[in-house]
Amino acid sequence: MSSLVDLIACNIIERDSNGDVLWTWTYPSVTEQQQALVLRKCCLDGDHVAVQPFVYGRSGKAWYYINCTEVFESDNLPRVKQFALVLWSRDLNPDKYETLCRMLSKTYCKTGSPVSMLQLYLSVVTRGSCTTEENGTFLVRDFESRSNHNNHTPNTRIRELIRVFGLETILIYTALLLKKRIVVYHHSLEALLKWMSTFPALMWHRKAADILFPWIDLVPEELIDLKSNTSFVAGCRDSAVGTRTDLYDVLVNLPAREITVAPHAKESMTMTKTHKDIAVFMVQLAENEALSEQQVVREIADKTRELLNQLRLLATVSTPEGKNMVSIETLREKNLPQALDNFLFNLAVAENMMML
Repeated sequence: MSSLVDLIACNIIERDSNGDVLWTWTYPSVTEQQQALVLRKCCLDGDHVAVQPFVYGRSGKAWYYINCTEVFESDNLPRVKQFALVLWSRDLNPDKYETLCRMLSKTYCKTGSPVSMLQLYLSVVTRGSCTTEENGTFLVRDFESRSNHNNHTPNTRIRELIRVFGLETILIYTALLLKKRIVVYHHSLEALLKWMSTFPALMWHRKAADILFPWIDLVPEELIDLKSNTSFVAGCRDSAVGTRTDLYDVLVNLPAREITVAPHAKESMTMTKTHKDIAVFMVQLAENEALSEQQVVREIADKTRELLNQLRLLATVSTPEGKNMVSIETLREKNLPQALDNFLFNLAVAENMMML
């Protein structure tokens, strides 16, 4: 069972009645860099009237999930006004960990002791489940049995995304297909996080966890981590990211409903008739009220599969290991229009099918 190895650590951060933020408890341990990261992300510092209840993100290969809770007089936490419960895990599954965070947080509110919460945490680690009288039973397998292909969340908004950007959605699709660097901007953290899981779902055949950075700040340690990846979809709520063309090939500004292709990426993002056909196809899908969200996702996945199958027909050269590859000579022999030739070359590179 994956739950036996997915959870890495658990932390509690508190904001007391004086407004001081305290790192209260950790099991078993986190690095200083991880501690600094979640202290910044939990948003308990400063005069926050209301904190974001649940946020999540990525640090290296680990995922953090933060659940912030307001403390009331009826809770068993005197002198604590708010606290953040942080779970660290190796897997991407916001729904699963939001549910577990809430259950652990309620237990901490009731008992005021990390020990009772730790018992539940360890039960999940060792058994894949935990039970409380008030909040019922948490079962890891409940979340693994849901539609979670390649870490894709079932809560996507592909139809809405296409309606927002119309035919220009093809720019996002192409950037994902060619494994470009995409930055998504929204000033609202809540809105940003609701949108982020939708982008990887346009590439259903690839793992979302490989490219998703739900929320980054423009600070050196996070940018070093981000830049160590050659392709990604990264969310940011700092408008200054728009000037950072060193970070992205394509910028998606959600509030402004604008997509910007960085100058250095324009040649590889040149549109062909194939792109236009897919763009029209996606808009028609979004307008078809008879289709569910999952059907829209599957139709786009099928269209992508058709495109990749066409590319495989060009893979006529075999490696010593027996893998079929596309050669530059094969592309040239087809005498294709320059834009299409360029696109197929970049797609073959992205799919690791180009004989370079």
